[in-house]
Amino acid sequence: MIDLDTLTITKARVALDGKIFSAVDLAKAYLAEIEKKNKELNAYLEVYDDVLDQAKEADERIAKGDSSPLLGIPLAIKDVILIKGRKVSSASKILENYTASYDATAIIKLKKQGAVFLGRTNMDEFALGSSTENSAYGVTKNPHDTNRVPGGTSGGSAVAVASNMALASLGSDTGGSVRHPAAFCGVVGMKPTYGGVSRYGLIAAVSSFDVIGPITKTTEDAQIIFDVIKGNDILDSTSVPDNFYEKISLKKELIIGVPWDLINQEGINLEIKKNFEEVVKSFENLGYKIKDIKLPNCLALYYIINFAEVSTNLARFDGVRYGLHKDGKNLLEDYLLTKGAGFGKETRRRILLGAYVLSAGYYDAYYGKAQKARIALRKEFIELFSEVDLILTPTSPIPAWKIGEKSDPLSMYLADIFTVTANLVGVPAVSLPSGFMEIEDLAQAGKRLPLGIQLMASHGAEDLLFEIGKKFEANIAL
Repeated sequence: MIDLDTLTITKARVALDGKIFSAVDLAKAYLAEIEKKNKELNAYLEVYDDVLDQAKEADERIAKGDSSPLLGIPLAIKDVILIKGRKVSSASKILENYTASYDATAIIKLKKQGAVFLGRTNMDEFALGSSTENSAYGVTKNPHDTNRVPGGTSGGSAVAVASNMALASLGSDTGGSVRHPAAFCGVVGMKPTYGGVSRYGLIAAVSSFDVIGPITKTTEDAQIIFDVIKGNDILDSTSVPDNFYEKISLKKELIIGVPWDLINQEGINLEIKKNFEEVVKSFENLGYKIKDIKLPNCLALYYIINFAEVSTNLARFDGVRYGLHKDGKNLLEDYLLTKGAGFGKETRRRILLGAYVLSAGYYDAYYGKAQKARIALRKEFIELFSEVDLILTPTSPIPAWKIGEKSDPLSMYLADIFTVTANLVGVPAVSLPSGFMEIEDLAQAGKRLPLGIQLMASHGAEDLLFEIGKKFEANIAL
């Protein structure tokens, strides 16, 4: 019997190489959990029919003495990352039954390792949202309370890990899409430096923000996956050069910046504030110096650029070459019928708003100003990281909300206040589990919601995040 509750990639590697259990045994254990739980949680849109065949191949490699960090490790893949010959829909009707014609670069690297792909996970359509309620294939539910959202957009990937339906998973992060669901589900979510992981084979939402990142149980597991998928790619001109990541030597006294003005404003849940203050004390007890810093509220800036790039990127989905197609009387009606039936409500909203901010007469007033503000923000962060080593915030200002509770899109956008900045300036960030809060509902007495904290570091300083994350995990009792 494999104890999936305490299993990590590191432990699984030792057990697989030591023949304590096989890759087939491990895959069967996760498939059994999927069979038991997925109908209720809706984390997977599809479970692959060749999982055991993949696992057998891994066992054959292990029998020959081969060993690599992810050989035989069962992973869930967000339904926005291409795997050749497999369906990928970006949780949208407009790409229903679309089959990928090539592998994403991250997938190529995982295949070389011998990772086992369990299936594709649910998400907000085209990675637009914060709750995984915007999928064309139904809502994903939080395993800690199935009346609540798991966060988004990588909700299915986070739920798969949190509910033992995968040992780890890949998500994509546009404005917190890996970190939010990680915090809401009580797992680790890591957003690499922009360009640190190739975007080739990732269906684009916001090209200047998007990055593939791991969701895992521990910081060490996140580091293992990141070290496999990172690196330069000739197929992605925005990917960083191979010598970009230099080994960071940790200073004796690290300084952590905390933007108290942002955290003490209205709208931040009191239990989250209390938890965060305890986390700050934990870091002080570990010997880190805490420094009060100023951070702007970047939501307006983020969403103007988000809408603009979404509008441009999704223009390609017209039903002519692939995906859903509806016949009209002429080409224009084909487009209207296809896009009307294929795109969900939130996607249509962002396409329209993006077209507006990019239109003649408004481009300079909105998109042009936003790009200038983004350049200024990047300079501000360079100066900030000359004064502090890390920036610490809660991952989310609120805990997981009830499904359907935030029908107003603006209230959902506000939940991204702490996460979008890392995408705007391209720095790495990680969400770590930081505790729980009791649900104030007599009908749900005894249930607790996970909370998370976020650490940001300067460009290329992922190793610093991993080292501090591991120390934090070792010193906090959840």
